[in-house]
Amino acid sequence: MLNKLKNDVLNNKSISRSDMNTLLSAPLDKLCTASNEIRQFFCGSGIELCSIISGKGGHCSENCKFCAQGSARHDSDAPVFGFLDADTITKDCRYHAESGVHRYSVVTAGRTLNGADFEKATAAYKKMHNECPKTGLCASHGLLNYEQLKKLKECGVTRYHCNIETSQEYFRNICTTHTFEDKIKTIKAAKQAGLEICSGGIIGMGESMADRVDMAFELKELGVVSVPINILTPIKGTPLENISPISKEEVLRTIAVFRFVLPKVRIRLAAGRKSIEGNGLKAFFCGANAAITGDMLTTSGSTIKEDINMLKANGFEV
Repeated sequence: MLNKLKNDVLNNKSISRSDMNTLLSAPLDKLCTASNEIRQFFCGSGIELCSIISGKGGHCSENCKFCAQGSARHDSDAPVFGFLDADTITKDCRYHAESGVHRYSVVTAGRTLNGADFEKATAAYKKMHNECPKTGLCASHGLLNYEQLKKLKECGVTRYHCNIETSQEYFRNICTTHTFEDKIKTIKAAKQAGLEICSGGIIGMGESMADRVDMAFELKELGVVSVPINILTPIKGTPLENISPISKEEVLRTIAVFRFVLPKVRIRLAAGRKSIEGNGLKAFFCGANAAITGDMLTTSGSTIKEDINMLKANGFEV
């Protein structure tokens, strides 16, 4: 039955929720072999790397339980600073571009970005677009409206990042200061503005595998092109600081299931992948074909050089 589902996907037939029992009960090694075949068939051996910079940090008004940036609510040690100047951001973008990174994103703490901070952001994107024209520019500024998103597109941004985090049902257990519907509204507005969508979530927050499946199907319906999968790294001072980590096997099964549901997208390993042996290498053989490289927002990531060397040594193209 697993082989039949794999062949259905390879023949451009979408799998359904009723097929999930097969994927969730299949031996992990066979499931990962099948998902890797799907990745190779639709995406080849290419791996897309992106890097992020924290453009504005701390004092977030939102109460997302996983995040240290909500220093207004959580007793964490996240640094607090205003929006970085355009020269600083552009210099960092240039460094990452010259190091072999394909895409670059500015991420800011907070519900949204308005006023002078939004103007600083547009100035930074214009400067990066002019000085690093071959680098794909992404933006992650919370719940922006259509006019703001359209402005970002005009400044050279091509992709907007807005994680839905988890399933619609489980979202209320993670955040109450904004809603799942707020996220969907922002994503649809970004698409309307002509931006590609990068959206995924975090696994290991106490959600069930069914919640992860629901998230995958939601992302499919939204037509996203990039799906970051973060593995929760519990941070001291946040409500999830004492949660038990999920197993490596559960992480790999989740990635494989996402590849079956989303056969053509960039499944992007993000925070927490060092919990998988080989710096997350095995996940690339379970369906992943993109990664965030360099430092994460609040947890240590991998260096660009380490990632490129690891991927090339294992037959991938960067």
